[in-house]
Amino acid sequence: MTDAAPKPPTVGDEILKRVVVRRFDFQEIVVVPVLSVIIALILGALTMLATGVGIGTIGLSFVALFDGSFGSLGAVSETLTAATPLILCGLGLALGFRAGLFNIGAEGQLILGGIAAVTVGFMFTGLPVFIHLPLAIIAGMIAGALWASIAGWLKAATGAHEVITTIMLNFIAFRLTDYLLRNPPIQKEGRSDPISESVLASAQLPKLLSGLDPSLRIHAGFILALVAVAVVYWLLFRSTIGFEFRASGANPDAARYAGMRSGWIIVVVMACAGALAGLAGANQVLGVLGRASPNFSAGIGFDAIAVALLGRSHPVGVLLAGILFGALQAGGRQMQVAAGVSIDLIAIIQALIIVFIAAPMLVRTIAPWAFRGRSGQRAGAG
Repeated sequence: MTDAAPKPPTVGDEILKRVVVRRFDFQEIVVVPVLSVIIALILGALTMLATGVGIGTIGLSFVALFDGSFGSLGAVSETLTAATPLILCGLGLALGFRAGLFNIGAEGQLILGGIAAVTVGFMFTGLPVFIHLPLAIIAGMIAGALWASIAGWLKAATGAHEVITTIMLNFIAFRLTDYLLRNPPIQKEGRSDPISESVLASAQLPKLLSGLDPSLRIHAGFILALVAVAVVYWLLFRSTIGFEFRASGANPDAARYAGMRSGWIIVVVMACAGALAGLAGANQVLGVLGRASPNFSAGIGFDAIAVALLGRSHPVGVLLAGILFGALQAGGRQMQVAAGVSIDLIAIIQALIIVFIAAPMLVRTIAPWAFRGRSGQRAGAG
């Protein structure tokens, strides 16, 4: 018997090769993302200039962008509040990328995680906060993990591509949420519009800076995000199962030859990614919104794809990318108010960042001076 020929690489495989750094590389993890952001901001300014925005207004808009994201304690609070769910979802997507899986279903996993968390958050009365809050958080993580595991099982059992199944599961999650929010016991009593009951105080994530200013929204979810970064880092680079994740993503055929159970790895990776997305959903309903309504996810699961790409699927990179995108969201609102520039510009800048991250050779072509040291080292080594 002859061994089966290896499968030719798919488009998804080629994309994952570009966005996953297999070993720490300062230029790939730091230089390319930073230059991508700078170039995107420059092109954003040129876009404003081409649409008739004056140079003075452009300067004012970027000042407002910084002021609204890091210019005060309130701005930092808003930046970190916006960044927290992006970091959590981005970590889940990064896990999938590392294992060679292109998970597009974080939005649906986040939504169902939020619905589960809000349900536990108002249905269980009389519980102390140290029991009720963890219970609601765990419920969100389990819901997200189970929903993502469906796509993992389908791929492991039937070979169905995770991109297709996760996209379809997103649509199912959207419609399922609409149904649940319009029916008891989740729908708020006495309301005809789709909105859930409010989370009890015992299940709410505590505000971190309420003693300084009650209006500061940063809450304990950010601490959970930092813990998640540390856990994912340990999982990927310090544990046996993390080695199996990375080995499966780097070379699935070699991983199978080494005795790793590829089907089991797929399901576990998707479950972990879904749990992190579900935690992001719990973060939103328990820490920010206090209840669930249609579109409460606000596209966070899709924005997190860009966060994982910008972070090069490295936990620390995802943390920094999440804070950057949180800053763009928080500062974008201030930019719109102070300079009168459309917040759609932020979406343009985010899209440009993704383009440059997905095409690092383009960045190297635009700014070759930033990579001369490495080229010289390669030449010397050769």
